[in-house]
Amino acid sequence: MHLYREYPPHPALAGHVACLWTSHAVPDGAPVRTRVLPDNCIDILWQDRTPLGMVAGMMSRPHHVEAAVPVLTVAVRFLPGAARAFFDLPLYELQDGHPALADLWPRAQAEALAQALWERERTPAARLAIIERALLARLHARAPARADALARAAVVRLEASGGAVRIDDLAADLGITRQHLALLFRERVGLSAKTFAMVCRFRRAHAALRRQPDAVDWARLAGDCGYYDQSHLIHAFRQFADATPESFRLS
Repeated sequence: MHLYREYPPHPALAGHVACLWTSHAVPDGAPVRTRVLPDNCIDILWQDRTPLGMVAGMMSRPHHVEAAVPVLTVAVRFLPGAARAFFDLPLYELQDGHPALADLWPRAQAEALAQALWERERTPAARLAIIERALLARLHARAPARADALARAAVVRLEASGGAVRIDDLAADLGITRQHLALLFRERVGLSAKTFAMVCRFRRAHAALRRQPDAVDWARLAGDCGYYDQSHLIHAFRQFADATPESFRLS
């Protein structure tokens, strides 16, 4: 059994946080296995079995998670391009990694947060409120940077186009060089602009595939989602889902 639920963020965090979420994996004779797909987001997770917390960096490939014992998770998912306000390091250093939060935040701060979350039984809402207060404290302690706004503008444009906008055109629209844009994505987003766009396109195809009836016109689906042809679509699913589109649809 795997119970997953998302919650809207505090209004003061809405410009940075996509959602807060909880997960309760309870194996019933066999491990609970979850395939986590790239979504262009960074998460912080706190689990009752690893209470200090860990960060899930931007993903350039799928991750497979297995729970052989019950695990309770509370977490925050940042909007694409918005997590840099909560970390004092270039976000590309987190790519495809799961470092401990205590290695990225002051250890005393991470320990105090973990203690507040897990020292006694609390409702999910109470735990999420504790996380929100910690995030608000970090946000208020940091002055906004122009680079943050540029990164968010670039991300919004790429997402709105489904990953179709050319990187050179994106840089020109923002009034910066392609090299500056590349640096912006490495430091403020966590993936290269090209990979970010590829994930946008994959997510578009993934959503479109979920809406398809039993008979799928694969060539049309590929074209509608910005792929050259069906083989290009298959390659993307192998890269980001470890599956062909057909096997993924049936899983």
